[in-house]
Amino acid sequence: MRELSFYRLVQDDLARVEAVLGERPPGQHSAIGDALEYLIGRGGKRVRPILVLLSAYLCGANLEEAILAAAGAEMLHTATLIHDDLIDGSLMRRGAETLNSRWSPGATVLTGDYAFARAAHLIASTGSPLLTRRFAETLMVICNGEIRQMFDRRRGVGTREEYEQRIYAKTASLIALSAEAGAILAEAEEEINQALRTYGEQLGLAFQIVDDILDFVADEETLGKPVGSDLRQGLVTLPVLLFLEENPGHPVVQAALESPSRETVAAAVQVIAASPAIDAALADARRRIDRAVDALTSLPPGPYRAALEDLARFVVERRF
Repeated sequence: MRELSFYRLVQDDLARVEAVLGERPPGQHSAIGDALEYLIGRGGKRVRPILVLLSAYLCGANLEEAILAAAGAEMLHTATLIHDDLIDGSLMRRGAETLNSRWSPGATVLTGDYAFARAAHLIASTGSPLLTRRFAETLMVICNGEIRQMFDRRRGVGTREEYEQRIYAKTASLIALSAEAGAILAEAEEEINQALRTYGEQLGLAFQIVDDILDFVADEETLGKPVGSDLRQGLVTLPVLLFLEENPGHPVVQAALESPSRETVAAAVQVIAASPAIDAALADARRRIDRAVDALTSLPPGPYRAALEDLARFVVERRF
């Protein structure tokens, strides 16, 4: 990640978060430790820990508690990726092998379960009952969203509202919790909690929309997975929805939706990537970023609020 203000301000704290993530609790089987070290060590954008830390500084939360919460947020994210890759049958992520490509389904599931438990333990270690409850609620939203996605795949294209519900559960719910975590730890006023939560929700929705755009316009090396992966899995994302609104029943895209294969998906990706649907989806993401930044106006001005604004704008500029 390039060193923008949102990264520079918490760079030293992120090193401490990485150290917590690398800890091996007593009695932990070496295979679990090796797997988590491999997965976490592959990097990632660390958006969730950065959000926890920035909101903690902005609201005056205890830094030790914020480090634990930041590690818990990233561990929960890691756990969801382990299960997602297994459910989707993905063999590559961020250009590296997934855990399920190397281990049996049973071992992969149990490692994901352990990562969920480890995340919960880290959050509980902050001593905040409210943050622990919000963590549990967020985990329920994520799991419910995965079940909804599985069953919705059988119901055709779907609507924009259904798409938003899906990406809220998949991505925005945890990003919202991360943004709100600092305020919760600081026992801030509800107005501040809500402002940061709204910021996180809109940021998270924009983040996933940009991910869905990149699935059409980025190259495989940049994505770290095959282009058009969502279409291959039968998932209809915003670029597809917008394209079909202007081109209902388009034969190339319909072929990919009805019989996803390497050939039909590649043809659909090419058609959608060259269409106005990409710019329209990006405009949607930018509108959400504007809402995220607007939500921060009631918070104290200064370097940490500016960093949150910087992070929001970076989300729609990124190409990775």
